[in-house]
Amino acid sequence: MFELFIAGRYLRAKRKQVMISVISVISVIGVATGVMALVIALAVTNGLRNTTQRTFLAATAHVMVMEKQRGPGIEGWQAVAGRLAKLPGVQAASPALYDATQISTPLNNLGMSIKGLSFAQGGFLPDILLHLRAGSLEPMRGNDGIPGILLGVEAAKQLGAEVGTRVNLLIMDATPLGPRPTFETARVAGLFESGMYNYDNGLAFMALGDVQRLWKYPDIVNSIELNLSDIYAAPEVAKAAEAVIGKELAAQTWQEQNRSILDAFQLERMVSVITISLIQLVAALNILTTLVMMVMEKHRDIAILMAMGAKVGQIRRIFVYKGAIIGGIGIVLGLALGYGISYFADRYQWLQLDQTVYSLKYLPLEANWSDAIWISAAAMAVSLLATIYPAWSATKITPVESMRYE
Repeated sequence: MFELFIAGRYLRAKRKQVMISVISVISVIGVATGVMALVIALAVTNGLRNTTQRTFLAATAHVMVMEKQRGPGIEGWQAVAGRLAKLPGVQAASPALYDATQISTPLNNLGMSIKGLSFAQGGFLPDILLHLRAGSLEPMRGNDGIPGILLGVEAAKQLGAEVGTRVNLLIMDATPLGPRPTFETARVAGLFESGMYNYDNGLAFMALGDVQRLWKYPDIVNSIELNLSDIYAAPEVAKAAEAVIGKELAAQTWQEQNRSILDAFQLERMVSVITISLIQLVAALNILTTLVMMVMEKHRDIAILMAMGAKVGQIRRIFVYKGAIIGGIGIVLGLALGYGISYFADRYQWLQLDQTVYSLKYLPLEANWSDAIWISAAAMAVSLLATIYPAWSATKITPVESMRYE
């Protein structure tokens, strides 16, 4: 196709046309920068969302059945858990009992949330407890009278504790004269690491029976946690659970528990796309400028082509193809740079974070290859839109009038 051949020739500098070629290069760089920035921005958003989601799903359940109003706890929870375990899509229905304490060692003390779980052989446990950094779960299933406790690695650092260390638990007992503090001893059975500072520093696990005994609870729990084969089926399972748990209990999905975080990530993604798309508009203006200057520079060539029989559509396609070539080269470069930087930045953890502030050790980047399709389509569409006016103005050149003064 001679239109494509001429478009390619027009991209190469010839004597006095160096400025047009320079602007073309700038246009390519603009498109590439916009595509690269959009890929990296989406990779940051995806990385933060997916890492956070994996972390809180590794420590909490997909659906939690709790009391609608705070009360004495769920009595007869075994029967309720049995009915819930039979629901379609439910892998396990596990009891949980939450409370708060202050854990102290000779070195330091730390306020933490305690979560009591069933560590019975073959029972369901959160993912973060299946691969401990140190220690084992065996002491949690039976001990020598001293209850075991699982601490996060960050909490263990602050407390100066390791596997086998004895720690003191502050427990507030209710008495007729008011709360009375008592201290109980526990032994560190293992250390876990979730990757999220809030969990690794503020959450500890104990056996359900030990929590009930130390806090002087009867055989109750305050949550029955459902783990599903498909996490995105949580709303349907929660709706089905409402029919079997009674009016005093409510089922809450992991999306509802973390709605504020998920909404924030969605808003961040939208803002990133809108903001960085402005770079594409700047690139489009560069393409527009390049093509307008070329129409002014090449009016004699266009007149000759039209005099030789070139059709209006062919003249128009010359400039459309040139815009498409600029956009295509920029898109390829932008995708290569964007995905390359995202991969290496995540693999080698280039962007370190203050974990006490951001809860993460480094900024994770997860670039989805599916994003490349719509990013490329959007960038090419903007590039082609920039060719409309120059292509139209090129067809308005009259061969006789243009060549009369040459």
